Amino acid sequence: MSEIKTDRRAEAGRPTQLGATFDGQGTNFAIFSAYAERVELCLFDEQQNEIERVTLPEYTDEVWHGYLPEIVPGQLYGYRVHGRYAPEEGHRFNPNKLLLDPYAKSIVGSIEWNDAHFGYTLDAEEKDLSFDERDSAPFTPKCEVADTAFDWQGDVKPNVPWDKTVFYETHVRGYTQLHPGVPENLRGTFDGLGQKAVIDHIKSLGVTSVELLPIHCFLDDQHLLDKGLRNYWGYNTIGFFAPMGRYAGGGAKSGRARLASFKHMVRAFHNAGLEVILDVVYNHTAEGNELGPTLSFKGIDNLSYYRTMPDNHRYYINDTGTGNTVNTSHPRVLQMITDSLRYWVEEMHVDGFRFDLGTILGREPEGFDQRGGFFDAVGQDPVLRNVKLVGEPWDIGPGGYQVGGFPPGWAEWNDKYRDTVRDYWKSGAGHMGDFAARVTGSGDVYDHRGRRPWAGVNFITAHDGFTLNDVVSYNEKHNEANGEDNKDGHGDNRSYNYGVEGETDDPGVVAVRERQKRNMLATLILSHGTPMILAGDEFGRSQGGNNNGYCQDNEISWVRWELDEQDEILLAFTQRLLKLRADHAILRRASFRDGMGVTWINPGGGEQTPEQWADQGADCIGLHLTTADGEEAIMIFNSHEGPVPFVLPERDEGKPWTVVVDTERPAEDSARQTPGGADPIEVQGRSMLLLM
Repeated sequence: MSEIKTDRRAEAGRPTQLGATFDGQGTNFAIFSAYAERVELCLFDEQQNEIERVTLPEYTDEVWHGYLPEIVPGQLYGYRVHGRYAPEEGHRFNPNKLLLDPYAKSIVGSIEWNDAHFGYTLDAEEKDLSFDERDSAPFTPKCEVADTAFDWQGDVKPNVPWDKTVFYETHVRGYTQLHPGVPENLRGTFDGLGQKAVIDHIKSLGVTSVELLPIHCFLDDQHLLDKGLRNYWGYNTIGFFAPMGRYAGGGAKSGRARLASFKHMVRAFHNAGLEVILDVVYNHTAEGNELGPTLSFKGIDNLSYYRTMPDNHRYYINDTGTGNTVNTSHPRVLQMITDSLRYWVEEMHVDGFRFDLGTILGREPEGFDQRGGFFDAVGQDPVLRNVKLVGEPWDIGPGGYQVGGFPPGWAEWNDKYRDTVRDYWKSGAGHMGDFAARVTGSGDVYDHRGRRPWAGVNFITAHDGFTLNDVVSYNEKHNEANGEDNKDGHGDNRSYNYGVEGETDDPGVVAVRERQKRNMLATLILSHGTPMILAGDEFGRSQGGNNNGYCQDNEISWVRWELDEQDEILLAFTQRLLKLRADHAILRRASFRDGMGVTWINPGGGEQTPEQWADQGADCIGLHLTTADGEEAIMIFNSHEGPVPFVLPERDEGKPWTVVVDTERPAEDSARQTPGGADPIEVQGRSMLLLM
């Protein structure tokens, strides 16, 4: 090991810009810690050997800072923070542990799990009350002074209006790992996702906004690596400014190249008119609870960064279910989050964010508060208030379910929609009133304080849970490959296999499954609100019944691209639905106060009565929409197993209705016309019609 120099003296530098900032001559280093007693900047050579330690000379407004001339981009670094090790008081300083800079824009290498990562001695009787003196630096990734220069070539953000937005949720690695149109060396990377063949498919669908599972730097859990698995989804963040290194394409070796890999992808999407939305995890970090490793925040200022138990700061409040909860009530922690968000918008050109366990961000010591510090800060920020903000409105803490509870300006994942639509198409009866509310934008949830129908992000499937194919193919989850005895993942899937568990060649079972996939996609795309489609659902991707693929970085989770005839039919059907939605404003309502006529009709052709709404056996209903400019549409939903005759309203001057979608006949090229009035139209069993 090379000698570690300690004689260099840093200049004072500036406390106002946190992180490592190169000014063309040298680099300013600044890190927040309210309780530290001394902070050492550690410099490393290209082989990640520690070569120098420099004490940051100044402490201003709880920020330690110093300036080093001639330190340029590419320099590897980390921190050692000195202070009291008193877990009962919330302090876990241990200078033997190399710490990642919370503001690092580039993180090099991956973690090599070692007992030295823990601030305490693992086999000590008093556990985390003990103190470990082993050096964790040889096993820890390093931060890199980053060069963020990039030629955006006049990049223009698409700025898709909310009422025209369609989200498409996917995974950087899983979407391209098997894609035949992506060069092998770029598969699973940002550069791979930005390839023309990939973007052409996404664009051809008619979606507008690609939502990426977490791409912030995250860690593979040791217990997964021990089982030959790894963290695939990425909900284990350790760096909120740095993109995940393994997603950088083309063998990117420098920080600038890693950042450019992401930026090339964004620019390619924007050139195609597609937005990039990031799924972000500011609610917890990869450091776990009191028995977790010391990697960054825990060793920098544990008491500030995390919510600890008021009566015993040794233990963490665990509203996330992951061991720790980020303390958004602290102004410097809140600043870190908003600084991170602005960085991704301004420097990386992303178009919005989906916030994992978003309720956490609105938590104050007394509970969830939609007027809390985080929501106030974002709502008043001139940059952030102009991008798409989507909350996952739940956590496991008290009062954690907040669907409809986020402030104006936010959209929310609407799990009420998912559950109701699955229930309706599975069994029909008993869900009619709730189903009607979901299809028309969940006004019972969102029509207040001027919120719009787009505030509800409608989805039937997402990364967490069954794919659409598996919703209609499995009664039970099959997560054995996860190594947890099939005890992980949701048990309440509201799914049905139609007689056979899993794959089958039975033509009758296959036919009803395909029709149910079309029914659910048609319902989703034609409902008011913002639809979100899970990547691969447009052509029937399966995970073999695994509804919790968080650790499956393999063909269980990867999108396959070899499509059979049924897959092609479903793909074309999805494309046609999305084009209809884009072309007709009546199918994507922008406001609850636009004067649109919304009438629910029964199979007899009359308006649905209170008695019919209360009928627990009813399973067929129609929705008649009209606009002030004369556009009309009727959607007929029939979850009954058999056909139902349905009387259509008569149109002025005896004009006919045109059937433009029939889930029973998805490949029908020519629209057919049918009159309204006494002659009913027959709606086939388990099918949906759209007439215009």
